[in-house]
Amino acid sequence: MHIAEGFLPAGHAVGWTVAAAPFVVHGARAVVKEVRENPETTLLLGAAGAFTFVLSAIKLPSVTGSSSHPTGTGPGAILFRPPVMALLGTVVLLFQALLLAHGGLTTLGANAFAFAVVGPWAGYGAYRLARAAGAGLLPAVFAGVALADLATYVTTSLQLALAFPDAGSGLAGALAKFLGVFAVTQVPLAIGEGLLGVLLFRVLTVNARPELERLGILRPAPVVPAGGAA
Repeated sequence: MHIAEGFLPAGHAVGWTVAAAPFVVHGARAVVKEVRENPETTLLLGAAGAFTFVLSAIKLPSVTGSSSHPTGTGPGAILFRPPVMALLGTVVLLFQALLLAHGGLTTLGANAFAFAVVGPWAGYGAYRLARAAGAGLLPAVFAGVALADLATYVTTSLQLALAFPDAGSGLAGALAKFLGVFAVTQVPLAIGEGLLGVLLFRVLTVNARPELERLGILRPAPVVPAGGAA
């Protein structure tokens, strides 16, 4: 879903950059605060960024000027909250633009808004709603990770439709066309990414339970008194 270098009109590119900038700045502050207050989470924070980089680098051809791929932002948003992913996601996009020619510098703001802002917030919101409704951790993770992917694709479709409205049907027609073309690859990718998120959190519950408890993902295990119950 990265929009390619130079594909957006200049006004749109600048506008999306301005829209994304406050979220990225706030995210930078959130990352600094997290590392300063909880230095033991640095490794998990780095792993969240690496997970996002690897998954979103898997590029499949899609609409001219864009591509389809997993996003990888959902797990990080669930673990560290969306502001952190605003920075991590933007850094991932920057490195991919420079090293992989995936996305671009002129479209960095638009891609960041869809990928690092809307996606993480939508995924985190779905996760919290599922938990509030009584869902277990893994079903809630599936919902959050899958929706983070889908929300990113919907936002990218809207960005392209705003930039290139259909001559006959206008914005609505262009949006329907972009959504329809993206859906062929993006819906299966979102489902697959949700399942991958479930596997990831199953591993984390075994190997990083103390961190998940500190982050509020899991409740602390009850302490059993020595010698068992009276």
